Amino acid sequence: MVPWRNKQVIVQQTPAYTRTAVVFHWFMALLISAGFTLGATMTDLHMSPRKIKLYSYHKWIGITVLGLVLLRLLWRLTHAAPPDEPMPRWQRIVAHITHWVLYLLMVATPLVGWLYSSASGYPVVYLKLWQLPDLVSKNKQLADELVEVHGFLAWTLLWVVVLHVAAALKHHFFDRDATLRRMLAWQRR
Repeated sequence: MVPWRNKQVIVQQTPAYTRTAVVFHWFMALLISAGFTLGATMTDLHMSPRKIKLYSYHKWIGITVLGLVLLRLLWRLTHAAPPDEPMPRWQRIVAHITHWVLYLLMVATPLVGWLYSSASGYPVVYLKLWQLPDLVSKNKQLADELVEVHGFLAWTLLWVVVLHVAAALKHHFFDRDATLRRMLAWQRR
């Protein structure tokens, strides 16, 4: 009898996020990138039909992100994330804080944009199909303040995303752990 034939081979798989979580993550990353790019470029354009169209696209992206982040939060609250990779306690705490700050910004940024649009007197007509309710009455002073808050939140979101990406790359290339691979996996947990 060959001794190695009776031994079980145990293959340990890295626990990954669910397919749904992975799709939410990457689709929202794409939408947020597109929304930020539109927002950063459209404001400098002269008033034209093209600028109005870009503002509409920006609003559609924002409302989509808002809806998806609410669905994603529901999914996240009902489906636990895989266990953290081994790392120092301070990194684990920063990672968890960063994730919740990202969720907060993904809600607050489009919501303040919607408030700004309402205060400016421009309705949000989602996908040219549904006019969403105004959240506040037209108010130029409030609109001037909200546009600043919206811009601040958008730039903050960008920098937190940059920090998130840098941390993922650090874990992948320097720590050589499975942190990034867990969000690239398409198999079920």
